[in-house]
Amino acid sequence: MRADYEMISRSVAALTSNESDEVALMATVVCELHHADDRFDWTGFYRVTEPGLLKIGPYQGCHGCLVIPFSKGVCGAAARTGQAQIVADVEQYPGHIACSGSTRSEIVLPVRNGAGGLIGVLDIDSDARDAFSQADADALGSILAMVFRN
Repeated sequence: MRADYEMISRSVAALTSNESDEVALMATVVCELHHADDRFDWTGFYRVTEPGLLKIGPYQGCHGCLVIPFSKGVCGAAARTGQAQIVADVEQYPGHIACSGSTRSEIVLPVRNGAGGLIGVLDIDSDARDAFSQADADALGSILAMVFRN
């Protein structure tokens, strides 16, 4: 099953319409995304908790890494550059942090609040290589902007 991003967007909009707490919003987004697509083996947020540092936020799947500096891994690259990261084969990514041995590909998007400040990253891992595309990044980015920039 592949994600129907339009349906997810409508569902997330309805579920989060009157919520402003970032952690509650993250938990809701993760739940909706994780169960919408067979490619999504681990789905979660890492929150900016201090300058240059991400810590685990709401997630679904096996355990994630607890702390990721901006200088490390795919999540750190998304936080550091402010750009979506699509990694077709994590074994080919220099400095990949292996939180799970089953991860083969990954997509990570920066998450910004209404003021444009970086509040975290959305990380989705797949146990299949080359699972994600720019179309995924665009659709996920639209959902994140709708939820966190309003």
